[in-house]
Amino acid sequence: MLKPLNDRVVVKVEEQEEQTIGGFVLAGHAHETTKRAEVLAVGEGVRTLTGELVPSSLKSGDKVLLEHHAGIEVTDGDEKRLLVREAEILAIIE
Repeated sequence: MLKPLNDRVVVKVEEQEEQTIGGFVLAGHAHETTKRAEVLAVGEGVRTLTGELVPSSLKSGDKVLLEHHAGIEVTDGDEKRLLVREAEILAIIE
């Protein structure tokens, strides 16, 4: 399991399919949009200039919304994960 540092977050992107009126199924990466993901691990937070720790507002299990090109794809064993900064997360889905 990956343990992110500072304000970084490890997420698992949910594959999305879009079906056209004609019944064709487009893969999740066939069009640019936002992505839904589940938070797997969260870093401790970010430090201010004075050294104070500002903890992350996310926790494992949160469902989040990301921009299409956010983060860096990494491999954890056989699984592909996305490593993003907390600032790249657009919203928490409730």
